[in-house]
Amino acid sequence: MEQKIRKVLKELAQLLIRKNKKYGNSALEPIRIFSNANPVEQLKIRIDDKLSRVSQGFGEDPDEDTLLDLMGYLVLLRIAQNEQKDSTTSDDPS
Repeated sequence: MEQKIRKVLKELAQLLIRKNKKYGNSALEPIRIFSNANPVEQLKIRIDDKLSRVSQGFGEDPDEDTLLDLMGYLVLLRIAQNEQKDSTTSDDPS
């Protein structure tokens, strides 16, 4: 089982790294043309959209691994939340 977990995590890491190279760090540093929402909120919206596609049966696109994409967004959300927490903590004068 450990090897299976590592295999999926490796696929996920490769996907995130490939998309980051292709699109830049748009998930954590959005260009903010239409929305001023912070990265955490924007990622939650992307996750909601992805979950909606899955629940409506639109997650069957052969060119897209919806579950892997969803896991990727959850990882990015975790990173964004950690960065948000770190920046809040570093701004705290106490």
